[in-house]
Amino acid sequence: MLGDGDETPSRYELLSMVKKHSNLIGKTVVEEQDASDIEMDMRFWHDVFDLYFVCGKESRGRQDDDLVFFVRKLRSPGSGSNNKTESVEPYFVRRWAPKLGDLVDETTIDVDWRRSFYLNLIAHTSFSVTVAICSHQDLLNHRTGHDTPLSPIYKVVKTVYASPSRVNFQLDSRKEVETTPAYPDICFAIDDFDSTFDAVVLTEKDHCYCVVLNAHDGAAFPSEKESNDCSTSDSSSSEVHTRSGKKKDTKLTLFSGFVSYQMVRDAYDAGRSRFGSLLSVGHSSGKTDRIYMKGPGGRGEVEVAVSGVVDQSQEDSGPFSPVISRKGFGLGVIVRRAASAASVAARHAYAAASASSSNFDELIPLKCSLMSISLPWEYIAYDLLFKGAPPVTM
Repeated sequence: MLGDGDETPSRYELLSMVKKHSNLIGKTVVEEQDASDIEMDMRFWHDVFDLYFVCGKESRGRQDDDLVFFVRKLRSPGSGSNNKTESVEPYFVRRWAPKLGDLVDETTIDVDWRRSFYLNLIAHTSFSVTVAICSHQDLLNHRTGHDTPLSPIYKVVKTVYASPSRVNFQLDSRKEVETTPAYPDICFAIDDFDSTFDAVVLTEKDHCYCVVLNAHDGAAFPSEKESNDCSTSDSSSSEVHTRSGKKKDTKLTLFSGFVSYQMVRDAYDAGRSRFGSLLSVGHSSGKTDRIYMKGPGGRGEVEVAVSGVVDQSQEDSGPFSPVISRKGFGLGVIVRRAASAASVAARHAYAAASASSSNFDELIPLKCSLMSISLPWEYIAYDLLFKGAPPVTM
């Protein structure tokens, strides 16, 4: 068993062991010769899980780390009691306790310890999302010179949390939220998306809507010399160990993608079902109310609420806004109408739009509010362990 020797391995040492036995991540078909004995040994993953997330004091250092996730073993079709297990969620959650036996009864619950380790590695890592408006030319320059940082016209940086649950926002009511299991996908939801991204408005044809998800701290970035003693629960001792250890100053980009103003506008006006592999139109309660962006290579999905920003200076002149074209809004008012748009953002957006277009009907300022990002857990785990590419900076 791990930790039976003179000294319990540190988190840094444990993660090094995990990297050596993570060849199966991302493989849908596993050849027997490809898997090491340890990689398939649930006892190894059980012990690593215990030392890393239960005994490991650093796992209790941040307030949002007090939950521990357990992935259930998949039932084979011929395993019996299928009708009962089909409705069981693929994972369950427990509040942290100092002993693993207090969290789960291993005699009655079949836990997939390998997948449970990876899920907790993701859930206990710190993430942030950057939503930005960039010019198309700036993006082209960045693509040709990878060391050149992006210079966004406007950006918002928001802390987000990884969850095996998906939050389905009902945009017509704004108060009704349905949570459903997302695993094996991991979802990063922004509950206050409308207020957070209220000023993210595309106003010119050269504008592009950019989304970047970064990991930068937490369980996936342990200190090199941090102690991992299971025998004590002294929190002050934990702080000393953490400070004395070397911590990597690392940031990893897990998702980056952008779409042009024209693509968002086309989806908004025409209601097309898909735009290549980048955009598709979603329907909720019979209404078209959001768009979905696919990442490069089809990796991951971004859910965005889009609304036309109404010129509030024209509200009192009559019932018809100059924003509404002869065809109407096409996809409908996706987020909310004039009364709900931020007055400052609306005035600025229309000032920019009128300055860049002689025909007011050609350019509709579009507010884009990021609701969620979803990625398969294997993509995230692989990048946290092995990705070496420099992060996207802006």
